[in-house]
Amino acid sequence: MKHWLRNILILTLWLGRADRVIQPTGDVIAAEGDTVTLGCTFETSGTGYYLFWYKQDGNNSPKFILSCPQFGTVNTEKEYEERFSSTLDTTSKSVPLKIQKLQLSDSAVYYCALQPTVTGNTKTLYKNLWSKDNTILHNIH
Repeated sequence: MKHWLRNILILTLWLGRADRVIQPTGDVIAAEGDTVTLGCTFETSGTGYYLFWYKQDGNNSPKFILSCPQFGTVNTEKEYEERFSSTLDTTSKSVPLKIQKLQLSDSAVYYCALQPTVTGNTKTLYKNLWSKDNTILHNIH
């Protein structure tokens, strides 16, 4: 089997795991000062996981807002502490993001992400896709 093809197959098998997040599609429309809740549910085959929320405005990179561990306390980035909150519900497997006292600067795309922290091999997160001439096409982190 060709080296580059083997790496793609390994990556595909790793991505085929049952761990995933599901966010409702579409825009949420609200007025300044309102409170909104953005939904996120998740599926995971393991334990010891974290759920994260990120905010991306314009063409900027996503910015970390907060993390919710399966066991423990929510960790919120200082900039968002007063108005952004979340609670991980392991029964309904949801981690909604609540934003209070909306500001115009809150207009953005919000991402929910899942990170298993106990099960699996973290080395599988670092796979390179190689072309036929053994140059890196894309480095997956």
